[in-house]
Amino acid sequence: MRIKDVFIAFCVCFWPILSLADASLPSKDVAGGSDSELVGRLDGAFIVSYMRREFDEATFPLSALVRGDGKRDTHNNVRFSPDEKIDLEGQRTRIVYLNRAGVSSLEVVRSYEKELAQIGGEKIYSCKGDECGGDSADSSGSGGGLMSLSMFLWDEDEITERHASTGYCAQTMTISDQRYSLIHVPERAAYVSVQAYTLKRGTFCEKLIGRTVSIVEIIKEEELETNVVTVSADQMSSEISNVGKIALYGIQFDSGKDTLKPDSKTTLSQIAQLLNAKSDMRLLIVGHTDSKGSYDFNLDLSQRRAGAVVRELIENFGVKRERLFPVGVSFASPVAANTTEEGRALNRRVELVNF
Repeated sequence: MRIKDVFIAFCVCFWPILSLADASLPSKDVAGGSDSELVGRLDGAFIVSYMRREFDEATFPLSALVRGDGKRDTHNNVRFSPDEKIDLEGQRTRIVYLNRAGVSSLEVVRSYEKELAQIGGEKIYSCKGDECGGDSADSSGSGGGLMSLSMFLWDEDEITERHASTGYCAQTMTISDQRYSLIHVPERAAYVSVQAYTLKRGTFCEKLIGRTVSIVEIIKEEELETNVVTVSADQMSSEISNVGKIALYGIQFDSGKDTLKPDSKTTLSQIAQLLNAKSDMRLLIVGHTDSKGSYDFNLDLSQRRAGAVVRELIENFGVKRERLFPVGVSFASPVAANTTEEGRALNRRVELVNF
């Protein structure tokens, strides 16, 4: 066969693949992509993949990935998962950025940590390279090996970009210098996951080699409201007489704050009625939280919430200050498991304790 014939045959057989070989350095964001209102991007970065869902679930690691039971995923990778993790629900935004030349993964992660710290963000887990567990040289697009952090966070089957496109390559090439950070922003009821790595190798993706990718995920939580039945002053009195305390769920706060919601006034008025009827009663007002965020953060939050209840009772319901004592206990005394939203909702409460 002549060389020309071989060339023609090659083109006929492989033209469908070659036609996909268009991964290129972007000059604009992918259609529909935009920064989160919570956090932006590094200068010169472009969005190459974007997803936003008004309500979704996500699991983020709080420890290194470790080998599981030997089972494999749909791409024949040995499954890895962290011993500690956090399961979240809420509005989910996932943005993949391709950074300008010269930006390192360390620069990416530190920049996001610094920016989020300015609005009260607290880093709750971070790792780099092999410390993250699994295969630190793979992003989401590999099979027959070990699961990587990228695969745990976003499996290749979830990638919607066309094969060999810039967005697809950014999420499936082999990688180096992987870094990861999970940041809690209580004031915004949000968690931000930041993963960064440098692209090394990928078929039809050569133009992207050496560039650093930033993958930023934001989960904005909405606390599940408990179906509240107003507890009357008489019911409070009976329960306190029997067991010395009562848990109340009708006192509601803005997420991550000590600001009382207007609906709390009904329960607060019943507490005032209780104290008017029991002139010798003194109460500890005890704030309880769920386990999201650090113990110290929640200790401060629970103390401030207890204080807000005391102030409201004093200033707007005429209760004498010496009859009330605010106490915050963080998540030290749960009444349900903090592994589900329903359990966390039960743990967010105010207790009245007679003393």
